[in-house]
Amino acid sequence: MEKIVKLWVFGLFLLIICGLETSRGHGLVEGLESMRNYDYTKYHPMDEIYEWMKDVERGNPELVSSAVYGRTYEGRNITLLKLGLKNMEAREKKVIWMDCGIHAREWIAPAFCQWFVKEIVNSYKTNKKLERMLQNLDIYVTPVINVDGYIFTWVNDTTRLWRKSRSPPPASGSCYGVDLNRNFNANWGTVGVSFDSCSNTYCGTSAGSEPEAKAVMAFVGKMVNQTLCFLTIHSAGQLILLPYGHPQISAPNYDELISVGEAAAGEMKKVHGMNYTVGTSPQILYANSGSSRDWARLLGIPFSYTFELRDKGEFSHLLPEDQIQPACEEAYVGALSIITYVHDKTFNNSTLPNRGFSLVSKKAVWSTVMAVFLTGVLV
Repeated sequence: MEKIVKLWVFGLFLLIICGLETSRGHGLVEGLESMRNYDYTKYHPMDEIYEWMKDVERGNPELVSSAVYGRTYEGRNITLLKLGLKNMEAREKKVIWMDCGIHAREWIAPAFCQWFVKEIVNSYKTNKKLERMLQNLDIYVTPVINVDGYIFTWVNDTTRLWRKSRSPPPASGSCYGVDLNRNFNANWGTVGVSFDSCSNTYCGTSAGSEPEAKAVMAFVGKMVNQTLCFLTIHSAGQLILLPYGHPQISAPNYDELISVGEAAAGEMKKVHGMNYTVGTSPQILYANSGSSRDWARLLGIPFSYTFELRDKGEFSHLLPEDQIQPACEEAYVGALSIITYVHDKTFNNSTLPNRGFSLVSKKAVWSTVMAVFLTGVLV
């Protein structure tokens, strides 16, 4: 009798294990199938992007995981995908950050983050260099930061060009929303912003007043010592912007940032012949403060860039869907160029890129003085 009971228990155990494995296998197959059927040449509403994220994770468990690291003003999840492979050498992994959709109307940005993930997932098994990079790096990708604003742009044609978040007006104002890319703790409120809540560049009531900006600062801030590169994707103008938005401050590794950015722009031009201009925002666009790019560099992340994707004004934020693929193809090689550079510099040299203020040139000393004076944060 005792033997029969033991055999029965063992058989039940095997059935449970087989059931779990079958369920896991079905989930993987369904996730891969959903990814294959997803149309990366179309713009997608937020609910479809959320579902796509689940499918990517379910179909690629060895590479992809997800995390909710914040909530929007309206209570929606701010979710990222982490792309990375196990490091068999137990070496400390470094971090690459990429976010899209901080400005609601810039639909090509979330489309690119989805394209980027798709390319990594589809190529790392046959690309030994990429596979090695993913063993050394974890790449955090947030397809949409400004979830509330992005959803609002899908309501109808009158809301399509909404830029800001959807937080309510301040006590002294009458208009909804904050420009989240003016709300970070980086020379906040000094140049290129408005304190009028009805302006598209309204910077909020204080640095980090908005839950979306606060979520990024808290999450990235906890892993600043591991983070090599911060990429934030926008449109339009075909630009690669580097720190800083304040015209009187220069990054200590400015020359290297320019060189790496120009190399990326060169790779991007090879794809479809499109020119991307490289420089600081005051040099090639306009002065601004409170951007996530500047915040990342001030925090000590050595490489920080804003990509302004297509186009140069013909369609601007209403980029047609037939341009999604070429825009994403060129942006992908540009982003990969920068990621490859920072990876190779870190893992092929034994020394990390310059994190702090180690340059002793007059330019570097002046940058430190200005950064501390304006923000109280040491570069």
